[in-house]
Amino acid sequence: MVKVTFIERNGSQRVVEAPEGLSVLEIAHRHKLDIEGACEGSLACATCHVVIDPDWFPKLKPASEDEEDMLDLAFGLTATSRLGCQVIVTRELDGIVVRLPPSTRNMAVDK
Repeated sequence: MVKVTFIERNGSQRVVEAPEGLSVLEIAHRHKLDIEGACEGSLACATCHVVIDPDWFPKLKPASEDEEDMLDLAFGLTATSRLGCQVIVTRELDGIVVRLPPSTRNMAVDK
């Protein structure tokens, strides 16, 4: 199990545990965090946009060109933005800190 700290939209922190091999999106859904993932992780939208803590960002595998293209659609893009469906948690990422952006282009309802 690895720990992931989510910083929710209201600024509160929530530490959860999850098995290795799940995406940040899957982990967020399992713990009922407010992240949509309209395309269900098929890399066809940007509704699972998250901001990775700068200390953890260099430890991630680089984003693919397809992910970069989808990130261009994300609201509030930052230098450490990634799609939650593309960040797979491994033992090396135990303790990673992930911030949910203050707003999103939510397909179900605009926030």
